Amino acid sequence: MDLGIKGKVAFITGGSRGLGKAAAISLAKEGVNIGICGRTQSSIDNTINEIKAFGIQCEGFIADISNIKAIEKLYQNITNKLGQIDILVNNVGGSKAKGNFTETSLDGFQETFDLNLFGSFEFMKLVTPNMINKKWGRIINIASIWGREYGGNISYMASKAALIATTKHAGVSLAKHGILVNSIAPGSIAHSEGSWERFQNENPKSVVEEFISNNLPMGKFGWAEPVGDLVAYLSSQRIGLITGSCIVIDGGQSYTML
Repeated sequence: MDLGIKGKVAFITGGSRGLGKAAAISLAKEGVNIGICGRTQSSIDNTINEIKAFGIQCEGFIADISNIKAIEKLYQNITNKLGQIDILVNNVGGSKAKGNFTETSLDGFQETFDLNLFGSFEFMKLVTPNMINKKWGRIINIASIWGREYGGNISYMASKAALIATTKHAGVSLAKHGILVNSIAPGSIAHSEGSWERFQNENPKSVVEEFISNNLPMGKFGWAEPVGDLVAYLSSQRIGLITGSCIVIDGGQSYTML
């Protein structure tokens, strides 16, 4: 299937590994020029070398998306090297505060929102004026099934729920401009250096097997490539009426039917 996005410019936050890297590779296969950011130069360089094998332009940037004040400069650096962003993938996420309600300070709660929501919101604000002028754009926000139902720690769950709500509102607001905005809610996806890989490495085999038995209907953890391919599809000319949606990709893990 030709997704019709060859020559477009995509920027993926946290694109040097995990789900972001999978998204970058899936988009590169479609002929999209790629910008990624990450926290370590070595992982960025390794991913750039892989992506350039597809014959497209790829640029990498060191960045901390939770540092809101640095995002505008990062945006300027990206556009200077790649041109205006047609496709934004807000993939960076995690938990700055990992406790339950009684264990989480307001500062810790806010820090997780900086990482999972406010950085993404700021990037969306920066890319949309050019998308409005072109009457075309795609924004994909990587949320979590734990933004849709109970799971994880309180700051992660609340910030991902807010990201899904922000996506819905932006999708409705921007639809008339030809900008389609969607979120993806992955389940437990294992990848190199990710939290579910650490979970498997740091716990006894019996604990891991019990988690899989109780939570993962496919009998195994998810993997990154299907998420990358879904990002590519949601970035495409083919998605038609899909905007403001939150698409679950979890192998049947989540409980909600909504």
